[in-house]
Amino acid sequence: VEFDLEVEVEILVVVGVVFLVGLEVVFDVLVVIVFDVLVGLEVVFDVLVGVNVLVEVQVVFVVQKMVYFHER
Repeated sequence: VEFDLEVEVEILVVVGVVFLVGLEVVFDVLVVIVFDVLVGLEVVFDVLVGVNVLVEVQVVFVVQKMVYFHER
């Protein structure tokens, strides 16, 4: 099966995004564990909620960007 160059680039972009987001999530989890030890559960829960909102905003932004580039 032959891929178009455009398809290959899109696959690379998706893999790259997944890789970056994955690393970021691992880092976030480590930070949360450290905070958990230092500060306590209630604050950590607030931080997690904040992180979830940030991640959702980032995902929406990335999707919008991909759609924009796709339409050009």
